[in-house]
Amino acid sequence: MPAPDFILNLRKKVGNDLLWLPGVRGVVVDGEGRILLARRADNGQWALVSGILEPGEQPARGLVREMFEETAVVAEVEHVVSVGAVGPFTYPNGDVCEFLDIVFRCRYVSGTARINDDESLAVGWFAPTDLPELMAGHLTSIRRALAPAGTAHFEA
Repeated sequence: MPAPDFILNLRKKVGNDLLWLPGVRGVVVDGEGRILLARRADNGQWALVSGILEPGEQPARGLVREMFEETAVVAEVEHVVSVGAVGPFTYPNGDVCEFLDIVFRCRYVSGTARINDDESLAVGWFAPTDLPELMAGHLTSIRRALAPAGTAHFEA
């Protein structure tokens, strides 16, 4: 999957060195209580839909954009679930990134879940009791998002 242009431009200057990037992740819940997941093309694992924010992009808007680009689902952000650092990750080409990860709980609005770009191998809705094996941290994000509304989680 292609990296955003601003990252490609940064990589020309810093090579594979560590980049600190803002990321968003969404726990989208439909009217039946199911969770939207995508099987990632880069590692084959099931995960919540996530993405990298463009410079100056508001996190909630960026997540709604990523959600539609990757799954054709329109979602509405309800609230922040957690904020934390994840990584570092080393990609097959040697690039190293660490992410400021903002997780949101979202409500399904419209659209039929499907593969909508080259970032996913599969997309689907799953009951919370019937989830596939997920990427590290994603099950925790789901549990926190499904808990009664409270304060956002973060490391102190």
